[in-house]
Amino acid sequence: MKEQRHKRKESFSVLLVSNTDRSSRQFQISLLSIRLLIALPILLLVAVALLAWQYSMSYRSEEALRAQLASQEDLSAQLAQERAAWDTERQALAAENQELRQTVQEQAALQVEAPKEEEEVQEAEAPDSTVPTRYPYQGSGVLEGTYSEEHPFLSISTYAEGDIIAAGDGTVTAVTSDDSYPHIIEVTHESGYTSRYLCRKEAEPKIEEGTAVEAGHVLIHITTDNTPLDYQIIYEEAPVDPLTLIDAKG
Repeated sequence: MKEQRHKRKESFSVLLVSNTDRSSRQFQISLLSIRLLIALPILLLVAVALLAWQYSMSYRSEEALRAQLASQEDLSAQLAQERAAWDTERQALAAENQELRQTVQEQAALQVEAPKEEEEVQEAEAPDSTVPTRYPYQGSGVLEGTYSEEHPFLSISTYAEGDIIAAGDGTVTAVTSDDSYPHIIEVTHESGYTSRYLCRKEAEPKIEEGTAVEAGHVLIHITTDNTPLDYQIIYEEAPVDPLTLIDAKG
């Protein structure tokens, strides 16, 4: 059998000598302890360096985050200012749009009211066509007799190819004759007037009883020269002077 050898642990002796009494002490330090004493400061330095590096990296990261946060805050403030400017501009545009709408509505209302006012003025200015204001004869003729109490009508001498016409809008309520007048036409007007056309000679009646006529409508066509026409207007069952109503002759 081989003999087993025991490994000897290496160690170092440390001798401490006092300066005063020249006493001494001797310590035994193993190699492992020496290695630990050498490794411990190195480990501490590495730990300190690592902590310093981590702190530096953390500080840089924090500074970067702060800068990013400040940039985002600036951007947010800028966006808030732009949004406020947009809101102001939008409100201004809305107010301008409202003013334009109001202006357009007012102009449209004026355009609608203007024709109405013009129509009302025209209607107010326009004569009542149911009042017999037209001259009763159309053509060559001579006024031979004016209105008086003894002669309650106009007397007109007419000529061939002329026409006796309605003096205003109304309805023919009578087409008759008698011993003096071969043709008598009576027109009743809504204004309360009644116009009568009395022809003393034969002519050509152009109208029938019950017919609605307008001012200027031909009632009798004259076929013979010097045909006398007596024209009479009655209002509230009393004759009136036709010349007080006539506003145009011929």
